[in-house]
Amino acid sequence: MKNLVMTVLSKTPTVHHTAFQLPIRRWSRLRLLRDCRRSWRCQMTVLLTAIVMFLTVALQASANEAPADEETILLGMSTALTGPTGILGINMRTGVLAAIGEANRAGGIKGRKLDLIVLDDGYEPSHTAPNMRRLVEKENVLAVIGNVGTPTAVAAIPIANANKTPFFGAFTGAGVLRKTPPDRYVLNYRASYAEETMIMVDALLTHGGLKPQEIAFFTQRDAYGDAGFAGGIMALKLHGLEDENSVVHCRYERNTTAVENALADILMADLQPRAVIMVGAYNPCAAFILLARQSGLESIFLNVSFVGAEPLAAKLGDHGDGVIVTQVVPHFDADLPIVARYRKALQSWNAYANPTFGSLEGYIAARILCRALKTIKGTVTQEAIVSALEGLGEFDIGLGEELRFGPEEHQACHRVWPTIIRHGEIVPFEWEGLASEFGEKSHG
Repeated sequence: MKNLVMTVLSKTPTVHHTAFQLPIRRWSRLRLLRDCRRSWRCQMTVLLTAIVMFLTVALQASANEAPADEETILLGMSTALTGPTGILGINMRTGVLAAIGEANRAGGIKGRKLDLIVLDDGYEPSHTAPNMRRLVEKENVLAVIGNVGTPTAVAAIPIANANKTPFFGAFTGAGVLRKTPPDRYVLNYRASYAEETMIMVDALLTHGGLKPQEIAFFTQRDAYGDAGFAGGIMALKLHGLEDENSVVHCRYERNTTAVENALADILMADLQPRAVIMVGAYNPCAAFILLARQSGLESIFLNVSFVGAEPLAAKLGDHGDGVIVTQVVPHFDADLPIVARYRKALQSWNAYANPTFGSLEGYIAARILCRALKTIKGTVTQEAIVSALEGLGEFDIGLGEELRFGPEEHQACHRVWPTIIRHGEIVPFEWEGLASEFGEKSHG
């Protein structure tokens, strides 16, 4: 400080009037000393403020890098809770929460409770992206579980991969989640849409006696519809189809029920299809079936699991008999250990909740995740969760089907269960029964 004062004083202008020179110089020195003290205080204030800001940022960064809250294992979900497919997201959320409640009542994961943050995206990718950023970047969830939909998954996966956050058990069978080799952070429970439509095609040709050109497709105009159609065409080619353009393929826009043009494409086809494979949501699929039957189209309608069998049956009412829906879980009334545990957990979580295929899928996915979490030794991190899931290998959760995860296998189950609507109820179905279904149509 002395050197600073001396430097400043040396630059003080000289006053040439001798009578006033000393008083002015003393006053100047006092003023300069006072200013320097103020300057020193300002510098110290700035320095202390900078230190506080640095420590705050450092502590926040340390908090963001922390693997998890010491008391809670936090999971996230971006799903459709509103809009035309809202019931699907609600069912999925119900199943995941039932499994989380069950785990927490049993003491959690090594004493740590599970928690779930659920955000509504309305089945719109433009809402999914900000939801995912909030979940992985702000809420710091350890994994995202049970998201609903293919177009929403297309928006979510890059964010999950970029943040190295597990994207597990999504309610979609699209190929974008099933790459070879698989994305490290994307792991699935369910069978793919390609597997569902391939099984439909095989059954229609083998048990129904149809020719490839007698099968038509009604699909949603996006990645979801394309995934199901691609699997069906692949199966048809394996059965001898040479020109895929000879197969009628009509489409509708997502989140609409504008199906009239799609039906017109089928009605105007040279060869009326005997079966229509449908890859869509329950509202447009129900609208299409009702309109098709009013128009005299005598076809068997087959839907993939994403349609939501229960809301589809409700929409169809008395016109639902004979509509087939493939499932990626067994029937919720099946005599299986996992189903019994699911029904008990569901009742414990909400005594008024009805069992559904969607909530059973959510429950199974969450049970698998809990199984993996229990194997983690040490700190629970995103990387540890992925490694734990891959490390499950072959395992059985009481599904009546052996499941498998590994570094090169990121889809645990490949089984498809067919069901059919009878008198407004969804009941199990065997593919061998297709012959009688077509027999009833021909005599109808």
